[in-house]
Amino acid sequence: MSYSALTKKYRDTLSDSECASLDIIGEELRATNEVMNLTALTDERGVGLLHFWDSLTLLDTGLFKNARIIDVGCGGGFPSLPLALCAKDCFVVSNDATAKKLKYVLDTAKKAGIGNLGTLCGRAEELSILPEHRDNYDIAVARGVARLNVLCEWCMPFVKNGGYFVAMKGEKGREEAAEASKAISTLGGELVDIIDVKIPEYDYLHTLVVIRKTKATPKGYPRKNSQIQKKPL
Repeated sequence: MSYSALTKKYRDTLSDSECASLDIIGEELRATNEVMNLTALTDERGVGLLHFWDSLTLLDTGLFKNARIIDVGCGGGFPSLPLALCAKDCFVVSNDATAKKLKYVLDTAKKAGIGNLGTLCGRAEELSILPEHRDNYDIAVARGVARLNVLCEWCMPFVKNGGYFVAMKGEKGREEAAEASKAISTLGGELVDIIDVKIPEYDYLHTLVVIRKTKATPKGYPRKNSQIQKKPL
């Protein structure tokens, strides 16, 4: 079985060339993980379903068309790599504070034939105050990373008015969304949907928390990370 086999089984719209690229990503992940801590998952089933298939559930929102996207805290390249591969009319910017992880992501994208992906190194709360990044993305995404009330302050300043922040959360996504209601409204957003995602062959429930940016994030946000962490909105 290849890395992409289970992904294709549950997402049969994948082409042969996309599956071949996913297999390259899987092999690069396995090999690099031996010398760099990228993921706890390197087996074909785990990578195929919990990384590839899970990342591609973003496409089911219908939002990822002709969009400029930033993946905040991309880590080992999820959802960045599968998303860029399958949303070819989008451009994905993979953001992380660790340069060597971004080098891995960009090198892997090139090997997999993905040309619509770039990288951005730095801390989100420092980058999103810069004019070239603030209000500059159609969509921000983040997978895990932090609780939603913290994550909103890291991600929403990147998003332009009318754009979206989609947080990929675990089974407590609805609980986190309720906890983050003040953060969402304070930062200029509104909660528009929470989509339940059942991972095939695993007893896992994931959630996509979809937030629309309805007005500009006020000046003064994001705060310094020490303040965000100590006193979340």
